[in-house]
Amino acid sequence: MSTESDTDEMRAITDETDENMADVQKALKDEIKQQGEVVRKLKAEKADKDKIGEEVAKLLELKAQLGDDGPKKFVLKTAKGTRDYSPQQMAIREGVFNKIIKTFKRHGAETIDTPVFELKETLTGKYGEDSKLIYDLADQGGELLSLRYDLTVPFARYLAMNKISNIKRYHIAKVYRRDNPAMTRGRYREFYQCDFDIAGQYDGMIPDAECIKIVVEILESLELGDFVVKVNHRKLLDGMFAACGVPDDKFRTICSAVDKLDKTFWDDVRAEMIDEKGLDAAAADKIGGYVRCSGGIDKINELLKDEALKSQKLAVQGLEDLKLLLQYCDLFGISHRVQFDLSLARGLDYYTGVIYEGVLKGHTHKPGAQGEENPGVGSVAGGGRYDGLVGMFDPKGKMVPCVGVSIGIERLFSIMEAKALASEQKIRTTETEVFVISAQKNLLEERLKLCQELWSADIKTESSYKKNPKALDQFQYCETNNIPLAIIIGQSEIEAGIIKLRVVATRKERDVPRGSMAEEIQKELKEINSS
Repeated sequence: MSTESDTDEMRAITDETDENMADVQKALKDEIKQQGEVVRKLKAEKADKDKIGEEVAKLLELKAQLGDDGPKKFVLKTAKGTRDYSPQQMAIREGVFNKIIKTFKRHGAETIDTPVFELKETLTGKYGEDSKLIYDLADQGGELLSLRYDLTVPFARYLAMNKISNIKRYHIAKVYRRDNPAMTRGRYREFYQCDFDIAGQYDGMIPDAECIKIVVEILESLELGDFVVKVNHRKLLDGMFAACGVPDDKFRTICSAVDKLDKTFWDDVRAEMIDEKGLDAAAADKIGGYVRCSGGIDKINELLKDEALKSQKLAVQGLEDLKLLLQYCDLFGISHRVQFDLSLARGLDYYTGVIYEGVLKGHTHKPGAQGEENPGVGSVAGGGRYDGLVGMFDPKGKMVPCVGVSIGIERLFSIMEAKALASEQKIRTTETEVFVISAQKNLLEERLKLCQELWSADIKTESSYKKNPKALDQFQYCETNNIPLAIIIGQSEIEAGIIKLRVVATRKERDVPRGSMAEEIQKELKEINSS
């Protein structure tokens, strides 16, 4: 049987143990802090990766020793490469979406949807070196799945699976890439793509020219400043590589290197070709001479006379296609926006013909003096012809020629948001047309009746959720939220069978009979919208 002195002794031992543990925990936390400083210093100094890795391992080991010592501080943040959108940002985004969809529908497109994840084998081998950016999911019961990387490969799978050989479709949905995010210029790990594609066997370059026309219409409607749509041809690239002495098995990897010319300098690309890809220096220099070529039909005619390219059948086919494409672009009235550029490569493996890219001239992400990318947005749309992709999924290898374009909505949104902030213009986040105001107390029921009448007439209406709101608060709500009209009701208006209709911007009021209220509101809204 324990005595009181035994209990006191045990309590003293426990207290001493707790104090010792607290001292150990404190010492360990101090050590973790010091080790963290070591890691940060090495990273800042751009030390050897192995050395950094060694110190990071020590840091992780110390953190593991710390163990679970109670509730941890929880940091509220979005995952890397993702973001939330405020009502103001969503209002801008919806405006951009609406203009894009309007353009797609003007050209006769219908829409589809596909799952956000696909079988891993569906996506594997379609994106060249970018395949490493695919998000793979954990095994969920026997199926190996991946988040979709773009909307084009799922579209090709959809066509093959449903045996569709002709369709003009648009698709707006989120895609996922395990990329290194650059939030300042609209590059994320989760983002929307807006795709327009024409599938079917048609005469050459007619659908291709319409896709370029759509890019021009969208960028002009968004009023983002001067831009150009660069065009090239995959066959011309392959023919040019052959003429320069690039081995067949290096075509795709060299094409991937050329694709980086919009982000870095030729000397860097040349070094990658020679040092990393194993290309002969003389072949790289010949490529350098060609990728500086750009212009219009005159430049294409000049290349058609080039002795090295004339000997390559693919190069001649590509140049002839591009010549026809530019003629159609001229008929569509967009030749001033389109430029042939032999440096355009687009590294995705599935392209087989014409390729194009919409680039804003006022924005760039060429590397700066310190090798860092300057903030800004350059390429905002891209696409091309991919005649072989559907056949990869069809059991009999049936080919369905396709051409399409993808609008870089996140990059466009980054610019639109910056423009809105610079203009300091107030952005409406709701579409409310009328606010119902009570001038006196105990008129909740009358306000609710008015709301019901206006909703039934398809008029966007709001009212206060308080039984007896202050009149000043109600007027201020209208002005703060840019609501164009207000209906004011009091006891005298109820008895007279009228309402007061107020134009919020001018504060001008007039009496309107209750029976013609909806009609008068529609007239007033029409007048406000027209002005």
